[in-house]
Amino acid sequence: MSDIIAADQLRLFIERIERLEEEKKAIADDIKDVYAEAKSNGYDVKTMRAIVRLRKMEKHHRDEAEALLDTYKAALGLA
Repeated sequence: MSDIIAADQLRLFIERIERLEEEKKAIADDIKDVYAEAKSNGYDVKTMRAIVRLRKMEKHHRDEAEALLDTYKAALGLA
């Protein structure tokens, strides 16, 4: 009896994951479309992606990353 219950539970988990994977793909396609639209309006997509990545970070992590980038740039004569 417990084997049947475990199999049913496993099947439900797998089906949920499959549905979420489908939703994730649909959302990824939507994001891709937004970037394409922005590009067609003259925006630089690479820079937009960098901004989105920065906005996800907490301020102290962002400040730390920017300081480190500045340090590396200075060391390489890019500053």
